[in-house]
Amino acid sequence: MLSSSPATMVSFKYWDECVDPEDLEAMWNRPAVRKEWTDVGETQGQKVHLSRDPDGQPYLTQTEMRAVAEIVTSRHFDTHIEPIELSKVLDFSFELPIHREMISAIAELESNRQPLAMQYDKKAKVTTVGIMQICPTTAEWLVRECHVSLYKVEEDLDILYRPFVNVYFGAMYLKWLSNFENKVRTEEFIIRAYKGGTKKATHKSTLPYWKRYLSVKETFTPRYRKHSDAPPITQALNSTAAPVSLDSEDGCLYWDSRVSPEDMKQMWNCPEICNEWNKADQKGEKCSLPLTMRRNHILLDSN
Repeated sequence: MLSSSPATMVSFKYWDECVDPEDLEAMWNRPAVRKEWTDVGETQGQKVHLSRDPDGQPYLTQTEMRAVAEIVTSRHFDTHIEPIELSKVLDFSFELPIHREMISAIAELESNRQPLAMQYDKKAKVTTVGIMQICPTTAEWLVRECHVSLYKVEEDLDILYRPFVNVYFGAMYLKWLSNFENKVRTEEFIIRAYKGGTKKATHKSTLPYWKRYLSVKETFTPRYRKHSDAPPITQALNSTAAPVSLDSEDGCLYWDSRVSPEDMKQMWNCPEICNEWNKADQKGEKCSLPLTMRRNHILLDSN
């Protein structure tokens, strides 16, 4: 049961109250957001109203949600959607399917895109807050574990109600789950673990959430990504198709399950990748993903 947060008395009427000036400027710089805002009478330089549902609770439109997710990932993550802070302390050297559609779909399911949403799990005795329904203790743990200095949640937990802050910590947690126990995890594992924890990532209780997620994500996915007949390798890595399962023997994902035979041939023809694969005794199409995802820029340079 979602509710606003009476315990902290946090309330937002305008975007200006829950984002920093540079965040608001970045929103205005998104053409889709600018059009949506100007169409309803908002003016740049003036306070921008948050949308309200029939109960009076503020929420982000889908356009706004996409923009926030995109701004956060592009500003704080490198081109491979790898958190800058995490890369300093952990070996996240491969690209995974964490993108704005994933973040936006989770926000839809968790909070209906409501920044002031709060939920208490009586069984787990855990309170989650904000658009991505982040547990404050999880945010504090990420700060300690990953040496995050951008947001001082330990000094003021109420900042987790701010859209950009909440999405930032949600994305960081998704990235941590994607490499849980130093194994490349599928999108299904990541999403189900986000909902029920790592111990329930394969439990039947989180399966309905995964199915709802797939349905909701379609509404946030650009048409060209859903219907492209032959996406380039970089698009294939971020494919929104149903994820493949982990190999039952070694728990890894392989290139042949993610790209076409033509793409594999192109990769083998890249000298640096070929050399790396040969050193690791990789053969044919069954080459493990973690080894080469950090080489994505080579593909771009070799085209």
